Amino acid sequence: MRIRLFLPFAFSGLLALAACADSDTSLKQVDQPVGNLYNDAFDQLHGENYKKAADLFDEVERQHPYSQWATQAELMAAYSQYSGLHYDDAIGDLDRFIQLHPGNKDIAYAYYLKALCYFEQITDVRRDQTNTLSALSTFQDLVRRFPDTAYAKDAQNKINLAKDRLAAKDMVVGRFYEDHFMYIAAINRFRDVVEQYQTTTQTPEALLRLVECYKALGLDGEAKRNAAVLGYNYPDSQWYSQAYALVTEPKNKGT
Repeated sequence: MRIRLFLPFAFSGLLALAACADSDTSLKQVDQPVGNLYNDAFDQLHGENYKKAADLFDEVERQHPYSQWATQAELMAAYSQYSGLHYDDAIGDLDRFIQLHPGNKDIAYAYYLKALCYFEQITDVRRDQTNTLSALSTFQDLVRRFPDTAYAKDAQNKINLAKDRLAAKDMVVGRFYEDHFMYIAAINRFRDVVEQYQTTTQTPEALLRLVECYKALGLDGEAKRNAAVLGYNYPDSQWYSQAYALVTEPKNKGT
């Protein structure tokens, strides 16, 4: 589900800005007063003309680079690009904002918006997960740098979702290897899920698949060990009942 963000700082001071624009004599040397530009940009954003809004916010910075509104306009341009689904442009603007204004009061929001640009491009688990990795890394950076902000809690939720997606990708690949009798390769994938993404919803099935692979290789001890881990952590899971049946089934005669 796509996330629409409300920017409270975008509205603050607009009336005061418009009122003071005419009194600033320095603005007479530029194409338009800063107040007119900023308010026009906001009107375009409100009207969902996102590309035009981004261009006008860029003009605020270009025409009035030393005004108090230039920095805010940089972030608003990035938000306009994000709203228009121009994620790469938004990420470029946000990287620049983060580099130039590391102490800005809205820096945590810049990290959050950048992470969302990656997060909203996450695709089906059968496809490349580069955006998932980038979203995970950026959300983790946000939580580490700004743990007490309003964005950190939501970032943590999305970290969990991103990890689950990466674990699901490993499961898809692991199942493919197992189905084609490539048990060692499958085990490596399933072990990644258990060790790197152990808090995700994919872990119980990964443990079962490990039991299956070890059984197929004749490594009954490893199969039982993973079944025991599965039973201890997920005793009511359907995956455990299947694993238990595998490790307790009688051996065939003559084996």
